[in-house]
Amino acid sequence: MQKPELVIFDCDGVLVDSEVIGNTIMAKSLSAHGLVVSLEECMALFVGGTMAGVKVQAEGLGATLPEDWVEQIYAEIYAELRLNCPLIAGVTEVLDALDATGVPYCVASNGRFEKMEITLGQNGILERFGGRIYSAQALGTAKPAPELFWHAAQGANHAHCVVIEDSLNGIRGAAAAGMRCFAYAPEGGEVEGATRFTKMAQLPALLHL
Repeated sequence: MQKPELVIFDCDGVLVDSEVIGNTIMAKSLSAHGLVVSLEECMALFVGGTMAGVKVQAEGLGATLPEDWVEQIYAEIYAELRLNCPLIAGVTEVLDALDATGVPYCVASNGRFEKMEITLGQNGILERFGGRIYSAQALGTAKPAPELFWHAAQGANHAHCVVIEDSLNGIRGAAAAGMRCFAYAPEGGEVEGATRFTKMAQLPALLHL
């Protein structure tokens, strides 16, 4: 593999350690509305999706959610994330390596801009992306559809772009976009359709930086 032309990062669970925070709040809310799920079950069901998609899926599984549940749950999650949302260990060093080798990078997330401003902003790396932050909610099409990744590529050769993901939707979206994918899976296990790595410190070598 040659050095990539562009590296596209997912946000939650890849750059920032936000998945447990958000899914703890979601599991509590869904359990209160008729769909009793543990944190682990919530993450298995919903990580990598949109909040609107979570609502539809949860209702299909038996939850009775208020019409404005999406906005309610976002407000609760944002409030908690503002208190503390650490970076994934090693992310700063990965960005340093990309900068040192002249490889551009961006963020492509199914989440909202507001959420990324909260999580990336409090950790001092928001400005490092220089406005290259792309939201499925703003674009109107979400992973696993490929359009978000194509939009983020901004003219780069798709075959020479690399996506860093942690969810099945993201991995499938990268494949549909014709891009190679590395899956951050700190707990290990098999990741179909992507090259698995367990520590961010492994990523510069995998990217041939």
